[in-house]
This record gives sequence, structure tokens and C-alpha cells, in this order.
Amino acid sequence: MADAPDMEDLMETDDPNFGQVLACVFGIQSHESRTYLALLDNPGSTVAELAEVLERDRSNVNRSLTTLLDKGLAERKRRLLDPGGYVYQYTATPLPEAKEMMHAALDEWADDVHARIDAFGES
Repeated sequence: MADAPDMEDLMETDDPNFGQVLACVFGIQSHESRTYLALLDNPGSTVAELAEVLERDRSNVNRSLTTLLDKGLAERKRRLLDPGGYVYQYTATPLPEAKEMMHAALDEWADDVHARIDAFGES
């Protein structure tokens, strides 16, 4: 499996798309950013529905969703089924909120880099 894109990868790309930036900022794989984008277009989807949309195995989609949940990029709700049992439905974190999270993460990273630059050479 390929590593998540890093800042160097992003900077070497002439015109990165949102999915590439998302993957870089959150340290996720490109298939996880594709899952997030699919959730934006298909709110309330189940794993099976997303697997069909993404043309991926359900177990792989489930792992991607777990990562998105951990990163705060998705939420999961349990829906009871009429004949009994339940199913989980997933919804992407709204795009404006995800963008705010991305800006905050980048600002924190930039502040850290500036502090390291300023501290360099000090004993």
C-alpha cells in the first residue's frame, strides 16, 4: 500500500486536487480521501452502498470509514431496521467544517515549523 502523500509530494504537484490536499493534511491514503468525497455526495450511506459507489470491497471501505471517523471527517449513526437489527449509516463532516479543520492543522504545522526555524542555532 502506498504511503499517504506528504507535503513534499503536494508541493511537487502543479495543480493538486482537493482529495490530494485532504490526504496530505490529514495523513490519510488517497482511497480514504476518495471515500470522504463519496460520502459528501452520498450522505447517510451504508458500507455496502459506499462499496458499490467506490467499486471497492466492503472490508476496505469499512477500514477507510474507520480512519475518517478517527480523523473527525465522518460520523456514524445507527439506524434500526424494521425486521430487527440495525445498520450503520455514515455522513461526511460538512465541507466548510472540514476546510476549517484543514486550515487549523496547517496553521498548527506552520507555527511549529516557524518555531523550529527561530530556535535553530540557539544553545
